[in-house]
Amino acid sequence: MEIAIVGAGKLGIKVATALLGGDHSITVIDKNEEVLSKISQQMDVMTVKGNGKNISLLKNYGIDHFDFLLAATESDEKNIVIASFAKKIGCTKVIARVREPEYMNQMDFIKDAMNIDYLVNPDLAITLEIYKYLVEKYTLTNGIFSSGKISLVQFQVKKLKKLAGLSMIDARKVLPSMLIVAISRNGKIIIPHGNTIVEDCDTLYIIGEKSEISALHRKVHEKGKYTNLQKVMIIGGGKTGFYLARKLSEFGVAVKIIEKSKDRCYYLSTNLDDVMILHGDATDTNLLEEENIEEMDAFVTATGFDEENLLLALMAKQRGIEDVISKVSRPSYKDLIEKMGIDMALNPLDIVASTILRYIQGSKKIISSLLIQGQAEIMEIVASNNMQLTNVPLHQLDLPDGVLIAAIHRGQNIIIPDGNTTILEDDRVTIFCLLKDIAELEGLFKNKRGFHL
Repeated sequence: MEIAIVGAGKLGIKVATALLGGDHSITVIDKNEEVLSKISQQMDVMTVKGNGKNISLLKNYGIDHFDFLLAATESDEKNIVIASFAKKIGCTKVIARVREPEYMNQMDFIKDAMNIDYLVNPDLAITLEIYKYLVEKYTLTNGIFSSGKISLVQFQVKKLKKLAGLSMIDARKVLPSMLIVAISRNGKIIIPHGNTIVEDCDTLYIIGEKSEISALHRKVHEKGKYTNLQKVMIIGGGKTGFYLARKLSEFGVAVKIIEKSKDRCYYLSTNLDDVMILHGDATDTNLLEEENIEEMDAFVTATGFDEENLLLALMAKQRGIEDVISKVSRPSYKDLIEKMGIDMALNPLDIVASTILRYIQGSKKIISSLLIQGQAEIMEIVASNNMQLTNVPLHQLDLPDGVLIAAIHRGQNIIIPDGNTTILEDDRVTIFCLLKDIAELEGLFKNKRGFHL
């Protein structure tokens, strides 16, 4: 497909990198020549220096022949205008990143009035994942997810203690027709391998045939598990803090936001009902103690600085707060996060990039998709003969550590695969993938004989 990305920022580059794994021709448009020069040296894309709002530029580069355009500049207004212009000129589908709450309150009107196909919001996306975790406790609805004859169940190891201390190989002996596809441990999702050991504090995601998983679910599900969430402290009153405070307040939770900027505090206080806004520096432990941090049921760090978010999250965890969640954008911190033991660390770029990719792929490849704790994705695809992953034993695919072929639905049969299993045409394949590895996953979908211009 022909895909244009306007805006060579973090989101634009993230999506471009992932799309290059498939059979796509990518054009990146930006006004910064230095940034474009770096991109052209590192990636097989066409770069165009210019303003995406320039209709002549869009026409000259044949935007009417493009399948998709993503507008991801620093400005909501620019993104709306660029996407609208491209659609008017003839681009098949247009996507705009829009972050401001004022626009998000009227999304349907903007889409209809400006003829934009899809709006994405990284701050709202991460907010929904945090809200789902805090309020519902289960990242899967009622702890179970089903598609066709395949189901996925989520539960804590303490509900099936005989799994504790076992390797994946030994766990298959306890649950012979099922597969542990992911482990949530200390705020991090892990794709397990043969020698990975199940620990007492883990939350497991197990896949298998629907009737068997349903039977397991009845044994391990905590019936009537509803949240007793009453008090939440949010550090950082930016867009993520704003969206989360509003949703939690509407649910009936007592929310406190601590924000450094006086102007931002004024905005928050005038746009949020029933939320306590505090002007101050959250790194001041005296302030946190005065605001009764130890009485909080949950503590969320959502400033614009990863280091500050992690430091404050660690401090909150040491004070015994049950749920501690941190917004972290740098992938290099993933190992540090696991050692710190915080409950959940989310990268908004990973989440929204995954959302955009699934929209671009549409129903041609992806039947269904579900985010897991905002860090991984479980999806179901229909395999075709021209995909890299078909007609080859799985052990020959050289899968990334963050990608796992979890199950195969072939005709009336459910196959829990091993290294010798081969995916055939028309198989419905369930795949588990860490969001950081979505670029590698795209490579499995591309044509075997495909080439990129």
